[in-house]
Amino acid sequence: MAVSVEASYAYCQQLARRAARNFYYGFRLLPRPKRMALCAVYAYMRRVDDLADTPGEAETKRRMLGEWRELTGRALGGEPGEEPLWPALADAIERYRIPPRYLLDVVAGAEMDLESVVYPTFNDLRRYCYHVAGAVGLVCLYVFGFSDRRAPELAEQMGIAFQLTNILRDLGQDYRMGRVYLPEEDFQRFGCSPRDLTRDVAPAAPLAEMLRFETSRAWEFYRQAWALVPLVEEDSRRALWALARIYSGLLEEIERRRFDVFSARARLSTAEKIAILLWARLGPAESYEFKQRDRSWRGLGWALLRHRAR
Repeated sequence: MAVSVEASYAYCQQLARRAARNFYYGFRLLPRPKRMALCAVYAYMRRVDDLADTPGEAETKRRMLGEWRELTGRALGGEPGEEPLWPALADAIERYRIPPRYLLDVVAGAEMDLESVVYPTFNDLRRYCYHVAGAVGLVCLYVFGFSDRRAPELAEQMGIAFQLTNILRDLGQDYRMGRVYLPEEDFQRFGCSPRDLTRDVAPAAPLAEMLRFETSRAWEFYRQAWALVPLVEEDSRRALWALARIYSGLLEEIERRRFDVFSARARLSTAEKIAILLWARLGPAESYEFKQRDRSWRGLGWALLRHRAR
């Protein structure tokens, strides 16, 4: 029996609420139609990730991703398969005029993870980051809504900033999976080796210096991409700002820990994420400006009360 669009959206929302630990916080600030559309997008991206990360031979996973690519084309052409996410995704694609090629770019990014994950230069890594995150940013942009021609490039940069943050956060875990995303040229520049990523304590020089460099590079992407916030439709700005603030907050946490991403995973507490949502919902618009390394959320509640009392 075919799944209705309403039931499909409900399935996607349940999945996003359960699995999108960072993204769903920002989704909650959107009007319901946009929130549900992004839940459908998330469900699609989650399925692609699961196909790439499931245990098994690379060739088997490559075949499954190829089949998923074909299913995507058929579903968007009006022939949805058995996956419950398809009706919602097709509706979101049509409603917000999302170019389907961005979805297929994400599938191509998942296929890149099936190869030997080594990137000689940052340009090589950036190409990968576009496929797994920049393309996601472009999909989200169409849901957020925009009219400024600068917006797509900035959305791609925001996605790359998020992915660079993910790479730094997951260095040890990825190394154990045989994946080294940081460019070979940077290891050589700082006199490091990927074997240095096997540690389970805070890194010593020169690895710490290399990670400081990688963090600064990510901050530059955030700095440039932050100009996207005022370019999306007004009802999407708070959500976009919250998402960017949560992810840049992870980068701040990595710095605060002196780049120790090996002994425990860098994360923001639930309280910190809620504080960001409160500020996005209640704070003054001028507070949405880019502020690097400004993690002052502990006193946020009182600041909000003072602002609302004016």
